[in-house]
Amino acid sequence: MELKNKRFLIVGTGKSGVAAAELLKDKGIAAVLYDGNDKLDKAAFFEKNEKLSDLELITGELTKEQMEKTDILVLSPGVPTDLPMVNTMRDMGIPVWGEIELAYAFAKGRVLAITGTNGKTTTTTLLGDIMKNCFKDVKVVGNIGIPYTSVAADTTEDTVTVAEISSFQLETVHDFAPKVTAILNITPDHLNRHHTMENYIAAKESITAKQSLKDFCVLNYEDDVLRAFGEKLAVNVTWFSSKQELSSGLYLDEDTIYLAENGTKTVVVKTEELNLLGRHNYENVMAAVAMAYRFGVPMEKIREVLLRFTAVEHRIEYVTEKRGIRFYNDSKGTNPDAAIQGIRAMNRPTFLIGGGYDKDSTYDEWIEAFDGKVKELVLIGQTREKIAKTAKEHGFDSIQMADSLEEAINICYSHAVSGDAILLSPACASWGMFKDYEERGRIFKEIVCSLKE
Repeated sequence: MELKNKRFLIVGTGKSGVAAAELLKDKGIAAVLYDGNDKLDKAAFFEKNEKLSDLELITGELTKEQMEKTDILVLSPGVPTDLPMVNTMRDMGIPVWGEIELAYAFAKGRVLAITGTNGKTTTTTLLGDIMKNCFKDVKVVGNIGIPYTSVAADTTEDTVTVAEISSFQLETVHDFAPKVTAILNITPDHLNRHHTMENYIAAKESITAKQSLKDFCVLNYEDDVLRAFGEKLAVNVTWFSSKQELSSGLYLDEDTIYLAENGTKTVVVKTEELNLLGRHNYENVMAAVAMAYRFGVPMEKIREVLLRFTAVEHRIEYVTEKRGIRFYNDSKGTNPDAAIQGIRAMNRPTFLIGGGYDKDSTYDEWIEAFDGKVKELVLIGQTREKIAKTAKEHGFDSIQMADSLEEAINICYSHAVSGDAILLSPACASWGMFKDYEERGRIFKEIVCSLKE
């Protein structure tokens, strides 16, 4: 599509919206910013974003006339695709794009893209490090916190882009065609946004929609949804499994990850050589290795990175030890399935801090995963009563309520003894109490580090 004479309307004035507007400005393409908040301080926005000072910024309700002037609508990831305004413009025949689609329209080079309910950030970071060990120009972008649009103009034909893609971002892709993709797993999440599990699954699977027979998709063999999906995919599928030996693909056998292909198996790495805890992280390693290997990276270059890679911030991150008590920050455990992995990774009796914003999740499987490890559950946030009720239904009664994260930490610290662990793994989003999971994790670490011995 020729974009030079198009007029874009960008919805959202956060990081993604600003990056999209700056990209279009750099390309000399007309763009208008829109935010539904009619109380938005325009002067403060432009003072913060001087580069966009000559752009029109519309706030409040969008008029029919403003809609009709638009050629392409660009939504920031946090903007639902079924808003009445979006539906109206879609009915008018106006294409609805997201940040990923906009960036891809201008970006050059080759793309590897990762999605899944859990493990995206660890896998993306690891894959990015592997690529940087082999290629000069590597961009790591997307849901990991760096808008793809912020680097698209700087890419060349030699660029390798590693992108973490959320289900929100996948709702608005059209021509996005990575060379290698991975879907790590699919468990219930964001149903308040997608409404049904079928919609959520469809969004995740759409990452492969524009791939060709020359491209690769890496899938989790132990995920029933993905196994069925992989059997009908018209791209080259590479499986990984943490539970059984595969005749082709990556698999974990006791303490060793193997690559099986052409009737032979090769040792990739021993789990004891890794600086990561938990079976879920071994799955992330296998996915990253499979993607890099299918992209053509030599196994020895992959191994070099595996041996030095450490856990990403906020994902079962060791913080410190005080009075023999170890503290772990798993603020990125924003849904029950992710929080299950956090519990499974613990090898000590654990005081668990949970709760937060309600995404219409259920918590039964999370509570069942406690499996005798959790000494006490301390709950905060909007979901605390809901989680407490579920816990009691499953026979777990060691529950405390707290009005703040600091209070929750102090309760845990006053009850824990040497040899215990205190784990922040909320199973919920951070909204309502914190700006995002990163802020929640940072505050947790600040409070923990200030505790007296």
